[in-house]
Amino acid sequence: MPPEKMQRAYARERQRTGIEGLDDVLEGGFPVHHMYLVEGDPGTGKTTLGLQFLLEGVRLGESGLYVTLSETAEELHDVADSHGWSLDGIAIHQLSDGDALGDESRYTVFQPAEVELGDTMQAVFANVERTKPHRVVFDSLSEMRLLARDPLRYRRQILSLKQFFTGKRCTVLLIDDRTTEDGDRQLHSLSHGVLRLEQLAREYGPARRRLQMIKLRGAAYREGLHDFLIQRGGLAVHPRLVASEHEVEYAKEAIVSGIAGLDQLLNGGLKAGSTTLFMGPAGVGKSLIAMNYAASAAERGGHAAIFAFEEDRRLLLEGAAAIGVDLARHVAAGAVTIHCTNPAEISPGGFVHLVRKAVERDHANIIVVDSLNGYMNAMPEEHLLDSHLHELFSYLRQRGVLTILTTAQHGMLGNMQTKIDVSYLADTVILLRYFEVRGTVRRAISVVKRRAGDHEKSIRELTISDSGLHVGDPLTRFQGVLTGVPQIMDGESLGTS
Repeated sequence: MPPEKMQRAYARERQRTGIEGLDDVLEGGFPVHHMYLVEGDPGTGKTTLGLQFLLEGVRLGESGLYVTLSETAEELHDVADSHGWSLDGIAIHQLSDGDALGDESRYTVFQPAEVELGDTMQAVFANVERTKPHRVVFDSLSEMRLLARDPLRYRRQILSLKQFFTGKRCTVLLIDDRTTEDGDRQLHSLSHGVLRLEQLAREYGPARRRLQMIKLRGAAYREGLHDFLIQRGGLAVHPRLVASEHEVEYAKEAIVSGIAGLDQLLNGGLKAGSTTLFMGPAGVGKSLIAMNYAASAAERGGHAAIFAFEEDRRLLLEGAAAIGVDLARHVAAGAVTIHCTNPAEISPGGFVHLVRKAVERDHANIIVVDSLNGYMNAMPEEHLLDSHLHELFSYLRQRGVLTILTTAQHGMLGNMQTKIDVSYLADTVILLRYFEVRGTVRRAISVVKRRAGDHEKSIRELTISDSGLHVGDPLTRFQGVLTGVPQIMDGESLGTS
């Protein structure tokens, strides 16, 4: 193969990082034989990322070298132990006490900075020559800045570092803790790619971590911010969802609830690949209807995934059992999965990851989010949740999944309000209401919006008992049911005896 074609082939070859989500962001991994900058504040997971990169190389039969100027070899092994890793197969070059950070009084002719930095880099280069690694992690550049003391000398040393490794056909990660106030633009320019990790403090709960590929020369990558976690086993990256990448062919079937009157209201059922929103006050029956859809899907051989933000598994199963729905049996059989989400732990990217796993791994054809109020309250400091939801619902439509959402409105009777207005994102909106009749409180249900397909325009009564949910005949004799205090058409008030 001619040298030019070989060069282009190497440019297309990627080295996987060992972090599935990051490889997705990089569309396969880092292009080989280049130098990359990994920058972020302390605690963002840079060292962990570097170790995962080298361990993936060991798994693939590639040699690796970790050059540590900031941590000891013992500290690196402690990090590895915390994740259940062994660093066997990775060479570690540690700046020893007798190296360049030693006693300045021993230098007479040269400036200490010149000798210190020169000695350090020569030791690193000698180790590279000896071990001939395929992958190198250099941790960290802040120590090199201290050794150089002069910014110009530091930048020259980075340039020489790049030139040295270019000739060694290594893929190098330079770790930087961003000790400079404005960042190092020249360092960005010298690097083939720049990966930034950040940590955002929350008012309550753990910090939120995100990463972003700032640049990657000559290669495609997924732009934007991506949530990630540091957990036992390393970094778990949740790539930003792009719904248009996940379109599949699916049957445009109607999905029934198992509640005859509700299916009549919907002219046969809800459509696969659509989003339905149940709105109403607390306790009116929104979650119970969603449980019926989940159980009905399981009875027909499908799979439903329920994401509960407000109730735990026991309460959900007890509530379903109280109306004669044996949801526990379907959960035990694996046809229904319940994810009780801890509001303090979740991020938008983390939630999308859980939903995608339910759809792509478990083949869920119904997703229930109960409720949107809980979802919003779980992430009060996020300002783009509507955009996250829009992309998620689009993804579920592309996959042919029926999405069922519940949201609680404030108040019990009459004109109720909600802080969450996502009805424009839903294909179907079903309204539930309490209304008063001669000293008793009843429930009403109606379909107020449906984008595709016809639906019944009537308002029906919803009753809940130990035998299940029942949607009665249209309330044709009543007017003003949705106000909470309806009247009979002849003018007699139903609110008095």
